[in-house]
Amino acid sequence: MQMVKLLSGLVLLVVGVLLLSFFGWFIESNNCATPGGYVGYVTQGAVLGRHQFLGTQVGPTSSGRIWLAEVTNVSVTPYTYDELFTAADGTSVLSKDGMQISFGVHITFRINPDRVKDFVEHYSTMHGNDAPDKIVEVAYTNFLKERVRTYARDAVQKCAWQDLTSNIDTIGQEVSTRVAALTSPTPFDVQSVVVGNIQFPPSVALAVAENQAQIQVTLRKQKEVEQAKLEAQKKVEEAKGIEEANKLIAGSLTDRYLQYQAIVAQGQQINSPNHTVIYIPVGPMGVPIVSTTNAADAATRPTSATDVKP
Repeated sequence: MQMVKLLSGLVLLVVGVLLLSFFGWFIESNNCATPGGYVGYVTQGAVLGRHQFLGTQVGPTSSGRIWLAEVTNVSVTPYTYDELFTAADGTSVLSKDGMQISFGVHITFRINPDRVKDFVEHYSTMHGNDAPDKIVEVAYTNFLKERVRTYARDAVQKCAWQDLTSNIDTIGQEVSTRVAALTSPTPFDVQSVVVGNIQFPPSVALAVAENQAQIQVTLRKQKEVEQAKLEAQKKVEEAKGIEEANKLIAGSLTDRYLQYQAIVAQGQQINSPNHTVIYIPVGPMGVPIVSTTNAADAATRPTSATDVKP
């Protein structure tokens, strides 16, 4: 009987230990979840010993319950940061000819999903339960921020202020090329670098605006002069056309043609229902005279009165 009781107590002890162990494991184990748009960096802690890296997981997913497991989720969606250089905070840049220039650099990047392990271990600075966005922001500040600002300053300082606006694309390309070379071997996947919003000191900006307004006035006046020249040329061409037409008409109105037209008109008047009397100067053979004559000839020439319808 004592043996049976001893065995029963031993079994109960083992079961209790197992239950306690399972309860402890359950309490200290975690099901590490990673949402969509993130990659999880999964590690396992230890009571005695040291943490170890278990692997990465692409969300949305979870690891299942693992003893002392922890996950650091890193966002792999694009981030955009604006680096501003302004006179207000003393960060404006001197151009090649000494003009204070304010502008901005806008960089868009993401963390390469395949290199999250490298990012967490070599570029991020984690403190407890830092938010994923904070992890990326700290890494950007530590690794990229000042380098991007340096590249932008170098590019702007090479140009005279009058050339900055026309060379903005070239400046942006130079900064983008240097940033791409810097980040190529790193987890930072830079998608674009844009330089823009160039601003000059207020006095210079006002002078530039006034100059542009004067240029517009000059261009408008030049256009008006060109339009006036075209109108004058049009009138000249119209006058030439009228002159040529008059010459053609004058050349075709011969005496015989005019006499023929006079006879035709006379015939039309005879057949008209109206009572019409026409006085026609005639020459030999009763042919109407259509040319001018002097007074002496007119006195010796006979005239006739034709009553079309008495």
